[in-house]
Amino acid sequence: MDQNQSLYIPLGVKPEAEWFPGFGQRQLGQSAIGSLAAVVVTLCLWLMGGSVPLAVVTFLIGVSASVMMTTKDRHNLSVLDQIMFMIRYAKSQKFYPYRSLNTWTTTEYKL
Repeated sequence: MDQNQSLYIPLGVKPEAEWFPGFGQRQLGQSAIGSLAAVVVTLCLWLMGGSVPLAVVTFLIGVSASVMMTTKDRHNLSVLDQIMFMIRYAKSQKFYPYRSLNTWTTTEYKL
């Protein structure tokens, strides 16, 4: 009963398999959706402007940006995760009504 037991928690263990650091199956799906959005934007630019080099550059930038935005860093966060956290925070409740109670009486005051 007097034995000290210690708990070892390893660092850097991820719950999902990754192909390279920070990029796994879930990130592949997210970057595929971003790449499809880049294809749509590229097709619109090509149909409106008719410039093939501009369309190719737009497509390459869109695909690389979608991969970079979904790749997680060493803290297990990606740019897309941070944006989703900011959106969730913006939608959360910001007004906290305060009611003070007089400690000597039972009447309630609203501010």
